[in-house]
This record gives sequence, structure tokens and C-alpha cells, in this order.
Amino acid sequence: MPAPIPLLIACPTELVRAGLRAMLTGSPVKIVAEAETASSTITLAKKHKPTVVLLDAAIPGGDAFELIKKLAKTLPATKCILLSALDNPTYMARAHAIGAANCLLMGFSQRELITAIESAAAGKAPSGVTPFAKVAAAMGLRDPQAARTNGLTPREGQVLSHVAYGLSNDELARALGISIETVKEHVQKIRSKIAAKDRTHAAVWAVKAGVV
Repeated sequence: MPAPIPLLIACPTELVRAGLRAMLTGSPVKIVAEAETASSTITLAKKHKPTVVLLDAAIPGGDAFELIKKLAKTLPATKCILLSALDNPTYMARAHAIGAANCLLMGFSQRELITAIESAAAGKAPSGVTPFAKVAAAMGLRDPQAARTNGLTPREGQVLSHVAYGLSNDELARALGISIETVKEHVQKIRSKIAAKDRTHAAVWAVKAGVV
């Protein structure tokens, strides 16, 4: 039998944590600790070194996205799955950009939860037709030919697709593994090529042109 997947649950609500415990009973997942705040999440993660952290987006004491960044820096092998009630493409794109392994919308099934944890532990991209999986796939650039047709390089098309999802320069740099200065250069060139007065105009153009 394979070793169980060590899991840390970070959620302020006892009722939700109890529900997660019940859903994971008898699964290949072992809950090693439960945290109720951002600071206790960091403390317990350092102590137990879980393979996966289930992180409530509404965790008190800190921003969930900043917490994911801290966990990635402290425990790079640990994967984070956000639990959120917000079904918003920009939110999903930001979560993907900072390195979240998945983002489950509240109301997920037991099978969806276990599959997400197993996939994250194995380092696999989210599969299926979930909102997060769709956004993660789209951020790779839906139609490279559309970008070329409109005078953009493939990289510029990729940057524009991220801009269209509302990512900041910092988030975009993190997602693509390039410097903020390089991001700024790409954005400036893109705006010049498509005559966009600002990022919002560029995002609208990207949708109309079929780049995203």
C-alpha cells in the first residue's frame, strides 16, 4: 500500500473542518494538523511538512495569496489547494499565477476533493472541467495564431492573455518566471502594437481578437 498523503487543513471554521475530516475518512489522505489562522498555518506547516495544504481563502490573520507565497518559499515541496466561495476567473488566474495547485469551489464532492489532493501531491495539473482547470489551461494562450496574425510574438500573446485575466505585473512575472522589468517591456510593446491606451483596453482587445 502506498504511504498516505500528509495533509494540513487551514480553516477557521470547525464545522467545515469536521466536514473535511469526514470526507477524507478512509481515503489515502492523512490529516497531520489543523490550523485556524494564517500564523498557525505557517507554524504547523513547518512542524509537520505536509505534502498538501487545504487553505480556506478566508483564513484570518493574513491574505491567502500571500500565505501561499510564504509557504512556497518556506516549504517548496508543499502544494496548496485553495478552498473558495468565489467563482471568478481573475481570482482563479491569480491563484494559478502564484502557484496554487488547485482552487476548489465550496460545494465540491468527496471525489473532487480526494482527486484534487492526489493530483496536487503527484505534481499534476488540475484535470477536468473545473473553473480552475479551465483558467489554468487558457492562461497558456488559447490561440497562438491569433497573436501572430495581430503582430504579436508568441510570448507577447502569452503575456497579453495574463493581462486579460487581470494579473498584476508581479503576479505575471511569477507565473511566467521572468523579471518584472521584462514584463513591463512586454506590456509596453503590446500596448504600442495594438494601440491600447491602458491595460483594460488591452484586455478587451485580447478577447475580441481571440487571443484569450
